[in-house]
Amino acid sequence: MTELHTLVVYVPGTHTRQALEAIGDAGAGRIGNHSHCSFVTSGTGRFTPLAGAAPYIGAVGTPEEVPEDRIECVVEGPLLKGVIAALRAVHPYEEPALMSWKVEGWSFQDPDSSRA
Repeated sequence: MTELHTLVVYVPGTHTRQALEAIGDAGAGRIGNHSHCSFVTSGTGRFTPLAGAAPYIGAVGTPEEVPEDRIECVVEGPLLKGVIAALRAVHPYEEPALMSWKVEGWSFQDPDSSRA
């Protein structure tokens, strides 16, 4: 069985579609015979750019609030680095807020087994 990870990233709402397409095309969100599977929730991102930052939104030293989406999906372990690289290529922030962790106790259903 392939090791599976959960990937979570926060992206401004203006770039959600681009991020979903990029990570899906790189292999994120594959579940059984489906691709590009994800869950998206909206919220407010908060940050203050520090000295040396080159913020996409806002100004150094000024607190900022931005409508953002949280994207959650699964990624097979061997694809994780490529998925993150694809995400970074389309994410507007100089350092995207993202995290991943190994999923325990989950496996792909055998396509030949019957559903209970």
